[in-house]
Amino acid sequence: MAKRSLNNYQPLSHRQSGAQWENIAEAYLNRHGLKLVERNFSSRFGEIDLIMEDDETLVFVEVKYRTSNQHGSGAEAITYHKQRKLSLTASWYLVKNPQRAEQFCRFDVISIAARTGHQDINWIKNAFYSTLA
Repeated sequence: MAKRSLNNYQPLSHRQSGAQWENIAEAYLNRHGLKLVERNFSSRFGEIDLIMEDDETLVFVEVKYRTSNQHGSGAEAITYHKQRKLSLTASWYLVKNPQRAEQFCRFDVISIAARTGHQDINWIKNAFYSTLA
């Protein structure tokens, strides 16, 4: 295998980095009994990183990674505006998947922070309620 020089180093794109952390979050949730339904569901309102099932509950998961908490944790980045976008996107998912419209739903956040030698994962169940009235 050829060695790569530092001049050829290509950092991960934002999308690649996000996919890496979503994979870590998905594996974590799988270990806790949740099952993947869909990844990166997009609508004109936004995107939901992971849609999982926890027994009979449909779980919309937002994954946030931070290299430091200098500007707040990943969970603190879920502002009212972001909650609204996630709520609208989840509603659109339910419109597109009417067989799931009667399921209980919740919004979870997986906040991943870099720590020396490992990642610190904080899973916040029911992180917020839908902002739609």
